[in-house]
Amino acid sequence: MQQRATDPPRLKRQALCRTWILTALLSVALANVTAADELKPFEASYAWIWHGMDVAVSTLKLEKTGDTWTYSSKSEPRGIGKVFPERPIQRSVLRVTDSGTQPLSYQASDGTSSTRRAVDVKYDWEQGRLTGVYEDTKVDLPLTPGVQDDASVQVALMVELLRGHTPEHFSLLNKNAVREYRYVREGEATVQTPFGKVASVIYRSEREGSPRVTRFWCAPWRGFVPMRVEQKRGEDIEWSMEIRSLTRE
Repeated sequence: MQQRATDPPRLKRQALCRTWILTALLSVALANVTAADELKPFEASYAWIWHGMDVAVSTLKLEKTGDTWTYSSKSEPRGIGKVFPERPIQRSVLRVTDSGTQPLSYQASDGTSSTRRAVDVKYDWEQGRLTGVYEDTKVDLPLTPGVQDDASVQVALMVELLRGHTPEHFSLLNKNAVREYRYVREGEATVQTPFGKVASVIYRSEREGSPRVTRFWCAPWRGFVPMRVEQKRGEDIEWSMEIRSLTRE
């Protein structure tokens, strides 16, 4: 007996076929954007939300400085955040090579006179040493390819995505040690922003043995600049950053 076009099995096959086609088209579109785009200077501001409370505005900036790049961030409190003295800042100078992102220096501070959160390290790629001070801890390590800091790793992620690669891991400096963080692509999502709905790809970062997971909603059509960043501990969202403005050259 011949099935009619309205039969559920046929409708299910048609819907599945449409899903495959849309997925294929999205993959092609992402590949084309990735191949055509490149790392560009930008400035973005984010609402920084801690345990559900809007506590600060963070500004991230990527600047081209000759043959190097400077990536910096600063946070200004608002709302309940004004009761805390911290005004976090960080700055990483780096270069982008054919083999990836290579940090040259990294500085960070919580904006107070305390050195408890202060960082000042240098990467000597010729001598193969990483030296300085990280939160009152002396740093003196052999410098191995792929090592990043809290700021440069954000650029490194964008660089790899723009080149059409999903990084499997990054080595991240933490005091006088290096920790491995795994990166996984989780899927696609649309993010509502002040400048409209933005298609994004979600990437998850985590360290083995840690209960914390960080997710990035990166926008391919905007150089993979994150539209949202979120850190969870178990099922609880500890903090998130939601984009408020973006200027990209």
